[in-house]
Amino acid sequence: MARTAGAGRPGHVTLRSKITAVVVMAAALAMALAAVMSYRGVSDLVRAELDHGLGDRMHTVHSLVAAGLTPPPRPGMTDQVLSDRGTVRRLTPDGPRIPVTASALRVARTGQGGRVEDLVVDGIEYSVLTRPLPGGGAVMVAQSYEGAARVDHAFLWRVTGTTAAALALSALLSWFVLGRILRPVRNLARTTARITATRDLSTDLPPAGSDEVGQLTRSFATMLTALRRSRDQQHRLVQDASHELRTPLTSVRGSAELLQRARGRLAPEDEEQILATLVAETAALDDLVRELVELATDRYTDEAPDTVDLTVLAEDTAHRHRARTGRTITVTAEAPLPVRARPRALQRCVDNLLSNAVKFSPQDTPVALHVEGCRLSVRDRGPGIDAADRDAVFDRFYRGSRTQATPGSGLGLAIVHDSVTADGGTVFATDADGGGAEVGFALPPYEPGPDTPAVGRRLRKRNQSE
Repeated sequence: MARTAGAGRPGHVTLRSKITAVVVMAAALAMALAAVMSYRGVSDLVRAELDHGLGDRMHTVHSLVAAGLTPPPRPGMTDQVLSDRGTVRRLTPDGPRIPVTASALRVARTGQGGRVEDLVVDGIEYSVLTRPLPGGGAVMVAQSYEGAARVDHAFLWRVTGTTAAALALSALLSWFVLGRILRPVRNLARTTARITATRDLSTDLPPAGSDEVGQLTRSFATMLTALRRSRDQQHRLVQDASHELRTPLTSVRGSAELLQRARGRLAPEDEEQILATLVAETAALDDLVRELVELATDRYTDEAPDTVDLTVLAEDTAHRHRARTGRTITVTAEAPLPVRARPRALQRCVDNLLSNAVKFSPQDTPVALHVEGCRLSVRDRGPGIDAADRDAVFDRFYRGSRTQATPGSGLGLAIVHDSVTADGGTVFATDADGGGAEVGFALPPYEPGPDTPAVGRRLRKRNQSE
C-alpha cells in the first residue's frame, strides 16, 4: 500500500504539529500577557487598598491620641507613640515592636512632615506611616503585608494553573480541529502518493470543496487531465510513428538487400532505379523524422508571444515559397488585424499550409493566401477535402482518401493545429469555391493596453485603415 510521502518517518514533523505548535505559542503569549497584566493590576489594587486602610487607621489613631484616648486594636496593625526623645509607648501590646528609624525620629522632633516606610519585622514586611502630634512627638502606625502576600501568592498560583489548563485545552482543541481541517490535504497527499507509486493517472482524486484545499484539488485534477492527455498523445504518436516508419524502412531495407545480393549483376537502368528509390525513401525518412522531432519537442514552446502582422507574415512566406518552387502564390488582405502569438511558431504554421497547398495543387495552378481580420487561409486547386475528413486532416499521420498516393508524413497540419491552439486560436479546413481546398487558422485579436508601445498601436491603426 502506498504511503503518504513523509508520513510516519522518524523525526518527521507534520503540518498538523507545526500549526498546532504555532497556535499554542500564540495562545501562550496572549495568555501570559493577560496574566501579567492581571497580576500587576490586582497587585496595584491590593496595594492601593492597603495604603488607603493605613491612612484611615492613622487618622483614627492620631485623633484619639491627640484627644488623650487609647485607640482600640485592629487586626494586622500595630500602633505606637514616639516621643521627641526617642522613647516608645506601645498602643498595641500584642503587636510587634516597630523599629524607630532616623526619619521617624526626625518627624517626632521637628513636628513636621510625614513618612511612609517599608520595614521587615520578624520576617514580615510592614508598611509604617509616621505623623507628628500637635504637642510634640509622633504617632507610628504599621500595617502587615502578610495577608496581602498570601492573596498575591494565591492569585499567582491560580493564574498560573488556569493558564496552563487553558493552554492544554487549546492544544487539544487545535489538534482535533486541525485534524479535521487538514483531512482533505492528507487524503490528497495519499492519493498523489498512490498515483506516484502506481503511475495510474486515472486514479480519482478526493472530492473538492470550495475552500483553498478544494482549489488545490481542482488544480491537481487539471494537471492530471493534462498529463493523461499528454501521455495518450505520446503513446499514439509512438504507435503512429512506428507504423509510418515501417513502410519506408522496409523499402530501404529491401532495396539495400537487393543491391547486396546482386553485387553488380543488375542492369544499369535497374540499379539506377533502385538507387533512386533509396534516395527517395531516405529523403522521406529524413522529412518524417524531422516532422516527428518538431511535433514531439515543440521547439517554440518557450518562445515569448509577440504582436504579429499576418499580412507581413503572409508576404514573407509567399516570397520564400515562390523562390523555392517557382509557383504562382498570391497574397490578398481585407481589414487585417494584428494578433498576439509566437512569431516563429506561426511562421512554421504558414510554411506548412503553403507546402501542403503547393504539393496538392497541379503545377500550373496558383495558390492563394488570404488574410481577413485575424484569419489566414491558404487556397489550392488540388483534389479538395471530403466533408468527413475536414476535422481528421489535423490528426497526426492522417491522410484523406484523395491524397493517399501523395508523398508526405501527414504531420504538417497536426503541427499547425498544436501551435495555433496553444496560442488560443482555431483551425479550419473546407472545400474552396471552384475546386480545391481552403485550409487556415484564426487567432484572437491583439488588444493593446495603455502600456502597449507606440509601434504596436501604429501597426494596429495602419492595418485597420487598410
